Amino acid sequence: MENINLNQIQKLALEYAPKLAAALLLLILGLWVVKIATKGFKGLLNRKKMDPSLAPFLGSLFNTILKVLLVISVMSMVGVEMTSFVAILGAASLAVGMALSGTLQNFAGGVMILTFKPFVSGDVIEAQGYIGKVKEIQIFNTILNTPDNKVVILPNGGLSTSSLINYSKEATRRVDMVFGIGYDDDIKKTKEVLHAIIAADQRILKDPEAFVAIGELADNSVNFTVRVWVKSEDYWGVFFDMHEKVKLTFDEEGISIPYPQRDVHLYTEK
Repeated sequence: MENINLNQIQKLALEYAPKLAAALLLLILGLWVVKIATKGFKGLLNRKKMDPSLAPFLGSLFNTILKVLLVISVMSMVGVEMTSFVAILGAASLAVGMALSGTLQNFAGGVMILTFKPFVSGDVIEAQGYIGKVKEIQIFNTILNTPDNKVVILPNGGLSTSSLINYSKEATRRVDMVFGIGYDDDIKKTKEVLHAIIAADQRILKDPEAFVAIGELADNSVNFTVRVWVKSEDYWGVFFDMHEKVKLTFDEEGISIPYPQRDVHLYTEK
């Protein structure tokens, strides 16, 4: 009995030893090739100026995929039946994918944002009802800082598939304002005053030229539409300063800013 078992062991050893040696050699060489390929892939990403947040992740993902393929090849050389193994792996992947569908959607959204760059860190955006500066773009979420210093975490899935406004994408922005004067005030003088206020502000660009015109004859006022172009970072400073300067200058020049008015007629019954 012992001789039979010994003979079977020797037979199995002679049969599988070459396969084990070849599989071991393939594993060692394969790991070396994976290392070189991963290094080359990361170098390619760096040459393409890939986003610093995305490059390490893609490099790790590429490395993991190659190692999984290598392990499958090694197991196949040893004689492990891969059909059942792949079927089990596929079923497990499907179950995990269904359980993590939302997470996978956010992951895909993060990859799209980091790849196509609709916005980058430091941009001011408006999305999903929030306005804020992009503090960080993570693989699953994007973190915003609101003007009142609240932290908003937006899932990348919805962020990558819905509409958003990027206030920092362009170098310049147009500031739209409306100023009302009374019907008895001098229209030409008002227009000259507005042009003088605009010319005195060095942050307002000369090209495109500022636009000042009567935009509406409203119920209680003559409304001037004022449109000026500024650098994106100067938008709010110019917006608030213009309103203050217009009010102070109108007061100095005797130009009124009317309140809503209503005529009341009293009738005496006899």
